[in-house]
Amino acid sequence: MVEHWSPKPGVGSSSLSSRANISNKMSIKGYFKESFTELVHKVTWPTWSELQNSAVLVMVATLLIALVVAVMDLSFSNIMEFVYGLLY
Repeated sequence: MVEHWSPKPGVGSSSLSSRANISNKMSIKGYFKESFTELVHKVTWPTWSELQNSAVLVMVATLLIALVVAVMDLSFSNIMEFVYGLLY
């Protein structure tokens, strides 16, 4: 889509200042009304089974990362104890 610039400022939707003025005129009530409409009609909510699958995936990934961090911690702890044992 090509945007056409008008020689007259404020004419058409291509002027940045006209778009800024439109967004400044929106009231708080209008903002919440549009937000609610978007949440109800435009957002795709996951099904219960999709939500459960995602939760299981997050738990498994968290456990794997925790195990990797624990192994790294134990490894570095043993390495540092060995190094300090050599020095003292």
